[in-house]
Amino acid sequence: MIVDFFELFCNAHQRCVPLNWELRDTSSNYEILNNQYFNIMVETENLCGLRREDFQTTVNGKQTDLYILKNAAGNEVAITNYGGGIVAIMVPDRDGNYANVIQGHANIKEAMQAEPYLSTLIGRFGNRICKGKFQLKGKEYQLALNDGPNALHGGPKGFHARVWEALQMNDYTLVLNLVSAYGEEGYTGELKVTVVYTWTNENELIIDYMATTNKKTIINLTHHGFFSLTGIADPTPTIEDLECEINADFYLPIDETSIPTGEILKVEGTPFDFRQPKTFGQDINADNEQIKNGSGYDHCYVLNKHEEGELSFAARIYDPKSGRTMDVFTTEPGVQLYTDNFGNGYKGQYGATFPRRSSVCFEAQHFPDSPNRPYFPSVVLKPGRKYEQKTIYKFGVRK
Repeated sequence: MIVDFFELFCNAHQRCVPLNWELRDTSSNYEILNNQYFNIMVETENLCGLRREDFQTTVNGKQTDLYILKNAAGNEVAITNYGGGIVAIMVPDRDGNYANVIQGHANIKEAMQAEPYLSTLIGRFGNRICKGKFQLKGKEYQLALNDGPNALHGGPKGFHARVWEALQMNDYTLVLNLVSAYGEEGYTGELKVTVVYTWTNENELIIDYMATTNKKTIINLTHHGFFSLTGIADPTPTIEDLECEINADFYLPIDETSIPTGEILKVEGTPFDFRQPKTFGQDINADNEQIKNGSGYDHCYVLNKHEEGELSFAARIYDPKSGRTMDVFTTEPGVQLYTDNFGNGYKGQYGATFPRRSSVCFEAQHFPDSPNRPYFPSVVLKPGRKYEQKTIYKFGVRK
């Protein structure tokens, strides 16, 4: 079932290809991808080296697959419709050497059995809800508790663990659709969701989210990309030397279970001040209660906005080793900074390993536990209304 948003999007873009389109066989042509960590033999047609057949299986009667987006420069983004996971972003460094700068699984088996949220879509509700409880119209709802005493990222069978209907419209656009049934994971209302990935010639990965419901519900969609700008490796380097800037004067402190305390505090004079660029390593191990509560950075920043819903600059990271940069823009009021504090060396693409703090996440979203904090921006979606958000991850190089 393709929801109405797809028809509107397709009409606007004209070019479409069938879902079962096949790549041309150029398996006799190869090139070597060189970077300081890997020498990878790959098909020239597929820069990332991942194989479509490794991501193909049937889950609950639905077909999983791998989709490759390419821009005019030949740079790539690889996405599987299992959880909407991004498994490769191939961009060059300052010397023109390519690397995969996002952590992901190498095949569908690992995607289904290993680290569940690794660079996937998150829903119905990104981040945490205290004790998994919320109220609508005076009725209390109970969600699955999958993060200690709290609900996290839509539950154990959230959007990260669903097979999305997929249609690759052209070389640079992938449309994903999902229907979340009434009562799924404890949520009210049937929710119809469309997510559109667009990979531009400016190396912008644009993620457009749209949703409607037939009953009043809550929603907080995001993407949990684990970014490693130096390039994934065995082991992938830590992020301590990355420089970070976040466009936020305030952040949300958390308790020992990572639930917001309800305060909105200034970043000034704290380890959470990224208004001017600084390395993650400068304060990530500071003797600070909030750093200890998050085991590093795992906090939502209140983004500086001129008006609600404006698309504006949220954050930037720069890797001095490779020269790569990534800028984040979003319409959302907050962004969760997570510095991969619980990574344990699990395996990913090309035999890469992902130890603790080898990536950073910028999860554009509404605030955690918003259903229980009426003074936070509302996450309620009503019938007849449309949920929309846009987030952009733009990759570049600094010489």
